[in-house]
Amino acid sequence: MSKPNILYLHSHDSGRYLQPYGHAVPTPNLQRLAEDGVIFRRAFCAAPTCSPSRAALLTGQSAHNAGMTGLANRNFVLGDFRQHIIHMLHPAGYTSALAGIQHLAGATVDRGAEAIGYDQILTTDHREAHTAAIDFIESAPPQPFFLAVGFFETHRDFPVEHDVNPNFVLPPAPLPDTPAIRRDMANYIAMAQTLDDKIGRVLVALDENGLRENTLVIYTTDHGLAFPGMKCNLTDHGIGVALIMRGPAPFGGGQAVDAMVSHIDIFPTLCDLLEIEGPPWLQGYSMLPLLRGEVDAIRDELFAEVNYHAAYEPQRAARSDRFKYIRRYADRASPVLPNIDDGLSKDDYLAHGFAVRAPASEQLYDTYFDPVESVNLAGESGYAPVLQEMRARLDRWMRSTDDPLLAGPVPAQPGAVANDPDGDSPRGPLFSIEAGEIQK
Repeated sequence: MSKPNILYLHSHDSGRYLQPYGHAVPTPNLQRLAEDGVIFRRAFCAAPTCSPSRAALLTGQSAHNAGMTGLANRNFVLGDFRQHIIHMLHPAGYTSALAGIQHLAGATVDRGAEAIGYDQILTTDHREAHTAAIDFIESAPPQPFFLAVGFFETHRDFPVEHDVNPNFVLPPAPLPDTPAIRRDMANYIAMAQTLDDKIGRVLVALDENGLRENTLVIYTTDHGLAFPGMKCNLTDHGIGVALIMRGPAPFGGGQAVDAMVSHIDIFPTLCDLLEIEGPPWLQGYSMLPLLRGEVDAIRDELFAEVNYHAAYEPQRAARSDRFKYIRRYADRASPVLPNIDDGLSKDDYLAHGFAVRAPASEQLYDTYFDPVESVNLAGESGYAPVLQEMRARLDRWMRSTDDPLLAGPVPAQPGAVANDPDGDSPRGPLFSIEAGEIQK
């Protein structure tokens, strides 16, 4: 069989709050994609912030090893564009094309989308991403191709004019059921419907141009929803992501995979599928043995990190099949509010005293009996052996990946800017930064 085309669809801030994961968020096109393909029920990103997450996925390694410790729109940039997956695909005969958001480089010529190395940049305007992708598909492009389509949805700002009635909406699991948060979630649902419509149009173009049977479709998102306690957090609400794949065998049949997988497993999976030797920096594992029924699991642990988002907030996490361990590296008496997107839910939280709730320096959760990760077991004597084990897992990973946090605050890239961690909004003043410290 010829090498499959690869259609990589990625959205902003969607987590798993979509119809295929059982939520009342009508996304029928993603539902059909899952019913025809494979849905990964426990997929996780490697960093619950926009650019680091995508960098980890597209280079197959931790965000800090990829050199992406902050946001492209804050002047952080991928460490080595030659590690991007398209440069593994080019020698295998693939044409690469970009439509919409890439979030790995900024706006300047030397650090912008051109620097990544795509053969074709169809558009960097997210509003035109789906139409540019459709035009590409309809143009009889050379095959095989790798087409990345980056959607702005479901990033804030959410639409406020729509027909989703907040009276009949359930907020995300970690948030209280209040009128303001219901309205916020209704707005998210409306944007998710727009996302699904755009994805549906691209998938129809595949069908109408005879490309469905030999195209591997990958849909995922960067991290959790842009709500308090989700995006930029290392609980499963932040690192849990949708991952749906559909294509030639074994990517079909409406399978549901319950084994843990990480975004960094996608790169080695494609190497395995295409029978290409993976580059030496890969840190993930091929998912094909799972899909072929050869194994029940490919990993017994995974890791995630936060460095810079809107503001510096260094955190690391280790997750086993059952337990989650989170360590914070800044002793704070209050949350880092700039790292929570402004909106109705944040306003509601602040009105109820959230700004004076000190984050714990260590967190341990039993994700089986406490799936919303609300009961911190780090101080419970009965869990001391588990805490010790999870600490050791995290320390081992940090050493093996030469995590820069081991040497102190993570250095910022030249020209990078961030908000003051003691500010209250990502829309506040920006400052130059150096090793975790803002330079006013």
